[in-house]
Amino acid sequence: MAEAAMWKLLRDRRLEGVKFRRQTPVGRYLADFCCPALKLIIELDGGVHVLRVESDAERDAWLKAQGFTVLRFGNEVVLNNPAVVFEAVRQAMARQMR
Repeated sequence: MAEAAMWKLLRDRRLEGVKFRRQTPVGRYLADFCCPALKLIIELDGGVHVLRVESDAERDAWLKAQGFTVLRFGNEVVLNNPAVVFEAVRQAMARQMR
């Protein structure tokens, strides 16, 4: 449900005209949402991620070593406060465009 809400925001270049892909392979990982042009990845985390802190940190470190910026949001934030998510993504995009 959170992923569908996020995709509604990102698809069809709705956010600043930037193209995002959904469920995109990046190396051996699968990014929830990825903008290859800006090297920006958005990950949505459900409750199971509480149990995967170490593997998520390892994954994020590898992605960052490849030059990606990784943004993580809990599903509940996406669903309950999308304006916060929108602003954080917009700011990250602005930083990547510099």
